[in-house]
Amino acid sequence: MRGENARNGRHYLLIARILVGCLVFFQVALSAEAEEHWVGTWATAVVEQVGIPGVPESQGPSFTDQTLRQIVRVSLGGDRVRVVFSNTFGTMPLEVGAAQVARLAQDSTIVGESRRALTFSGKSSVVIPAGSVIFSDPATLIVPALSELAIDLYLPGDTATSGSPITTHSGSFQTNYLSTSGNHIQANEFPVEASLPSWFFLSRVEVEADEGVGAVVVLGDSITDGTGSTSDTNNRWPDHLARRLHEANIPMGVLNLGIAGNRVLSDGAGVSALARFDRDVLAQTGATHVVVLEGINDVGLARNELGMPRSEIPPTAADIIAGHQQIVARAKAQGLKVYGATLTPFEGIAIPVVPDYWTPEGESTRQAVNDWIRSSGAYDAVIDFDAAVQNPAAPTEFLPEYDSGDHLHPGDTGYEAMALAVDLELLK
Repeated sequence: MRGENARNGRHYLLIARILVGCLVFFQVALSAEAEEHWVGTWATAVVEQVGIPGVPESQGPSFTDQTLRQIVRVSLGGDRVRVVFSNTFGTMPLEVGAAQVARLAQDSTIVGESRRALTFSGKSSVVIPAGSVIFSDPATLIVPALSELAIDLYLPGDTATSGSPITTHSGSFQTNYLSTSGNHIQANEFPVEASLPSWFFLSRVEVEADEGVGAVVVLGDSITDGTGSTSDTNNRWPDHLARRLHEANIPMGVLNLGIAGNRVLSDGAGVSALARFDRDVLAQTGATHVVVLEGINDVGLARNELGMPRSEIPPTAADIIAGHQQIVARAKAQGLKVYGATLTPFEGIAIPVVPDYWTPEGESTRQAVNDWIRSSGAYDAVIDFDAAVQNPAAPTEFLPEYDSGDHLHPGDTGYEAMALAVDLELLK
């Protein structure tokens, strides 16, 4: 009996040790998972791909058993990466046959040894539900700050026959590539069928970062999106800001959520800033700061469709300010620092379909909104882009060397001047 009790004791002791070992293992695993800190290093604002009614060639591309190779320039570096794909505006599930991330060599060619297959809960393919996004599993890849990545996406289905709207960001100012038929994810040299000036089904790239590292989200319109800058050169003002932060050894992601034609109050080129704020700002992984540069299109466009005549009652400065107040309240409610950027000059703008985009009344509205941004104290700080790019001899116009030529958008030098106007102390 005594020997049997001893054997039972040893048996129970062994079980106890196994249980303790399992407990320690799970605690370590949970602790490691809890210590992961992900931050957005690149992002874009998605919209529904639309065209001109009755003009089929204006609808944009569709994809049938083809691979997309899309190029993005990251801000923050890291050694683990994951990608967020979007079917936000889809009304049907989107089948993804395979996906990959790699460092870009040049044009459509990637660095072969940097190829990393992206998986989704361990699987190489995934179906993104209608109206949803999906995160890839983390992939181990050294991603230098300010480097370019190629994100490959193989779409085995036919987006044209599915009838589901395509989720896109048009006007990327970056050449992206569509393959000939088939899955060409593993091709270092991509078989290009067409070059594309937009991003498709792509929402964000994230890296694992040190605790305390955050990201600044830039909510804006075409002046943030980069209209007027040179394509494939990353000369948008948020790109210049990312360079400055890197040179100053301030680790921070810079996320460009600009949409050309976007407005604070009204839908049109994408839904309004108020309508997209949760998706495009609050949902950004690791976001700590927000810069708001919106309102010039509320002043210049009083109808939802670019090119339509002005409505009889354009929004007033008070209307636009009320929209900004809502943005500030929603950002601060989530603990974000929120900075207001003044609206830049636009007298002399030449858009044939909107001949009266600038008016003396609109200029008065812009000045009133800027006065409020500067003096109200509603924002945590002010970034005075208006002062940075205006012509001292004619403050309602761009300084000529900063003007892209359309008198509304800066050129490359003007975008750099805007970034230089940001006090980096605000982002430490």
